[in-house]
Formats: sequence, C-alpha cells, structure tokens
Amino acid sequence: MSYETLRWEVDADGVGTLTLHRPDQLNAFDLTMAGELEEFFRADAWAEPVRAVVVTGAGRAFCAGMDLNAAGNVFGLDEGLRPTVADFRAAYDEAPYQDGVRDTGGKVTLAIHALPKPVIAAINGPAVGIGATMTLAMDLRLASTKARIGFVFGRLGIVPEAASSWFLPRIVGIQQALEWVYSADILTADQALAGRLVRSLHEPDDLLPAAQELARSFVVDRSPAALGLAKRLLYRNSAAAEPLEAHLSDSLAMYWQSLGDGKEGVAAFLEKRSPSFTGSAADLPDVF
Repeated sequence: MSYETLRWEVDADGVGTLTLHRPDQLNAFDLTMAGELEEFFRADAWAEPVRAVVVTGAGRAFCAGMDLNAAGNVFGLDEGLRPTVADFRAAYDEAPYQDGVRDTGGKVTLAIHALPKPVIAAINGPAVGIGATMTLAMDLRLASTKARIGFVFGRLGIVPEAASSWFLPRIVGIQQALEWVYSADILTADQALAGRLVRSLHEPDDLLPAAQELARSFVVDRSPAALGLAKRLLYRNSAAAEPLEAHLSDSLAMYWQSLGDGKEGVAAFLEKRSPSFTGSAADLPDVF
C-alpha cells in the first residue's frame, strides 16, 4: 500500500523498516498518520515476508507529538457528543464513538500491540507526547544520544493517552511513570536509559543499523509462529492473577508448537543444520 506520511521497506531477512515521514513537521502526528499507522500495523505488517518491524523517523526527529495546527478539535474528536461510560463501553467500536470519542493514538498502539512479531523503536530524535507513547507498545526501544523524550500531557491540560497508562508502568514501574507524567519534563537520552525506558543508547549514525541488526538476530532461523505465541504469552501472562493461567496457556502453546515447528526445530538440532520453519505468525492457535 502507498502511504502519504510513512515510508516502508523490507530486507531479504524479513526485517522491515517503517519511517515516519513528515520531516518538515518533525514527523508530527496528524489524523492522516494515525490512520496510516493503524492500517499498516493491521495489514501490511502481517504479510508473510515481514518477520520484524523497526520504526524510526525521517530527519532529525522521531515524532514531535500531535500536530496542534489542525482546525477544530486537534485530536479529531466530535465535540458534539456526550458519551456516558456505559454507552461508550457498550459501543466503542461503532459510530459515532469509533471516530468521535476513541483516542486516535490508542487505536494505533492497540494495532502495534496486536502484531505477533517483534517491533523495535529506533528513537532518533525528539519523541514527545504521542511520539513517546506510541513507542511504549513496541517491544524494545533503542535511542540516539540526541533523543529527547517527553510525556508532556500536563503542560497541555490533557491526560496520558495511547493506552500509555497500561504500558508505561509495566515498562518503568509505577513510581517512575508517575514522576515523569506529573513533571511533564523533557527527558534526555541518559535519563530515559537510567529510568529503563530505553534498552540502549547509540550514536546517531549507529542507531538504525543497531536496531535492524537486533531485529535480525530475533528472526533469522527462528519460528515466526513460536515468536508470535511467545509475545502473546509474555504480555498476557505478565498481568495474570496467578501462575495457573500461564501454565494453562503455555501448555496449549507448547502442545501446538510440538506438532508444528517444534518437530523441525528438534530435527535440525539433532542433525546439526539450520531449521526450515513453516509456521506462520498470521495463523496462531488460540491458547487463551
């Protein structure tokens, strides 16, 4: 699919690079980008040749946050609605709530989270507001030494969005998450690393190759089905109330993988050769 605000390419190993591409606006997030990101992560990223996705920004920024120059409600919401909790929860995925009330950033992060493949953020510069929170749904975050990250909602009189109240405390802990949201400060790359928001820092020219190589190490000679199930098991069971839930779901996952790519993996190990896996991340068994 052709995109207006994104650029997309995939290498021979199945490592895709998605570039936010509004460089003249510091890749600011607008409704067009929101729709294209959701479409990408619900469609193109699921294609069989794609094994992992690296996300970065064009030019000197990752994403400067919501484009606040739009006319009307800059978040694209319908100001004429008065949704009650009960009405919204009963019909959030239907008109008028689907587009008029639901947070656009949240629809993007839910699409990222649902992709059963590794997703890595290569934060090459400023990442503010949705520019920061969209990366929380990605599995790992690498950053340039020039990156600046801000959860600045308090400065605009709004609240953490893009499901970040779910993602951020799980990544950095509740105390750190609250401090960053309360202060609404712009974090340096070193502060983000110290707070365990990012995995590692890299010099600007080294960032994207490092992220792509890390993604490659995850997918070459690996089962896409096993990776997809592992991602779902870790996210879902890390919030389970008791380990029995993990046991029941990973038992089913182990069962189905033992009939599929597990046979090939064991055979390749015994025969001292590279495996040839045939399982698909787009066709995973239901284990929950």
